[in-house]
Amino acid sequence: MTTTPAFDEIAENLSFLDDWEDRYRYVIELGQALPPLAETERNPANKVHGCASQVWLVTEPHAVNGETVLTYRGESDALIVKGLVAILLALYSGRTPRDVAETDAIPLLDDIGLREHLSTQRSNGLAAMVKRIRSDAMAMA
Repeated sequence: MTTTPAFDEIAENLSFLDDWEDRYRYVIELGQALPPLAETERNPANKVHGCASQVWLVTEPHAVNGETVLTYRGESDALIVKGLVAILLALYSGRTPRDVAETDAIPLLDDIGLREHLSTQRSNGLAAMVKRIRSDAMAMA
């Protein structure tokens, strides 16, 4: 399964942090670095269902060298969840719809030990975000 340099950098940074409190702080910092969505983008069409927190994802297709590439933007009202959004954006943005549809983030997040330290609600919400991103990509592929 392929990843992106941005995701690989996040995974590497997480691997250097021994304490999960430090890892949580890093994930929160990733989320805080995301630009906010416009108020109009926080709408029912962009809302991710299945998350306990409020989560919105925006999918933007662009033509690059004659090929469609997807860019994702997102936001959440919960700090850790916003960080999880940032990690998913790093994994999926800049890829073709087919690449996105074929990439399941869950095993990658398990490899870096992220999901084992999430509550059941957050883990379910993360799965809902991955499902939403991949289904949007499948519709465009």
